[in-house]
Amino acid sequence: MDTPIIDLKGLHKSYGKHKAVDGLDLQIYKGEIFGLLGPNGAGKSTTILMMMGLSEASAGHINIAGINPQRNPIEVKRVIGYLPDNIGFYEQRSGRENLELIGRLNGLSTEEAREKAYALLQKVGLDKVADKKVGTYSRGMKQRLGLAETLIKDPQILILDEPTLGLDPTGVKEFLHLIQELNRSQQLTVLLASHHLHQVEEVCHRVGLFVAGRLVAEGDIQQLADQLFANSHPTVLVSTDSTDKEKIKKAEDMLIAQESVVSVDFRDNNFTIQHTNHDTLPIMDIFLRTQVPVTSLQQRTYGLDDIYSFYFKDSSI
Repeated sequence: MDTPIIDLKGLHKSYGKHKAVDGLDLQIYKGEIFGLLGPNGAGKSTTILMMMGLSEASAGHINIAGINPQRNPIEVKRVIGYLPDNIGFYEQRSGRENLELIGRLNGLSTEEAREKAYALLQKVGLDKVADKKVGTYSRGMKQRLGLAETLIKDPQILILDEPTLGLDPTGVKEFLHLIQELNRSQQLTVLLASHHLHQVEEVCHRVGLFVAGRLVAEGDIQQLADQLFANSHPTVLVSTDSTDKEKIKKAEDMLIAQESVVSVDFRDNNFTIQHTNHDTLPIMDIFLRTQVPVTSLQQRTYGLDDIYSFYFKDSSI
C-alpha cells in the first residue's frame, strides 16, 4: 500500500479538561481530495493548526510528507499551501503586487516572482484584473487570489479551511471547479475542511466525519452508505400528478396488501414505498391497474445527507 502523505495517529489536543481533538487517526494519500466534514467547533481547525506546527499536540504523532511539524514547523510550511476562511491582503496594492511580494518572501528573485505571479493569476482566472487594487475585488476573487498565493511555493498539499464561506453559488461552483482542475493537473493532495455537505460530496474522493474531536466515520461516500444502510429495506419513490383521491387510496391499499411491501407513505403527491426486494415491476403494475399516472419512479440511493443525519441524530455525539 502507498505511504500516506498525511498520517495522523492517536492525535490529542486538550485545553484544560476540554478535548478539542480526541484520539484522531487519519491517513490521506497523494493525489486525493479529502473532505473533513463537521460542524463549527468539531475540531477541524485545531487539527489543521497541529498539522502545520502552529499548535502543539497534547499527544500523538503527525507526519506530513515525511516531516514532523511539531519538530520542524518551518520545514512543513514549505510543503503545505494553507488557505484559511479569511485571508488578508494589502488592499491598496494590486493582485499582481500582492503575489509578487509573496513570491519574493518565499525566496524567488524579482523576475521569478513576476513570472510566477502572472502564471498563477492566469491559472485562477484573475489575469484580467491583475492590476486592480485588491480592495476592489469581490469575496470570490479574493479567495482565488488566496489560492494563487498558496500555490506560489509549489506545495505538495493544499489545506483549505472553509474556503467557500461567504461566496455566492456561482463563486462556489467556480472555486470548486478550480480545486478539481489543480488536483487533476498537478496531482495536488487537497484537505478540504468544511461543514457544507453538498460541496464536499461534489469534489471529494473520500470524506471523514468529525464530531466533538473524534473521527466517527471515514471512507468514500458509497462505501459509508453501504455500510450504514446495508440492512435497510430498498425504497422506491413514486411521483404522480393525479388528484383522484379514490384511485390514490386504492393504489395505497393494494400496495400495502403486497407481501413484499413493508410500508407505504403518501404525501404531496409522492409515494415512498419500502419493500423487501429490488423488483419494481409489481409496484408499477399496481399503478397501471388503478389508473394512477406515474410521473417519475426511482430507487432511493443514500448520500452524504443521510450519512450525516445518521451520526447527528444522537445529540450525545
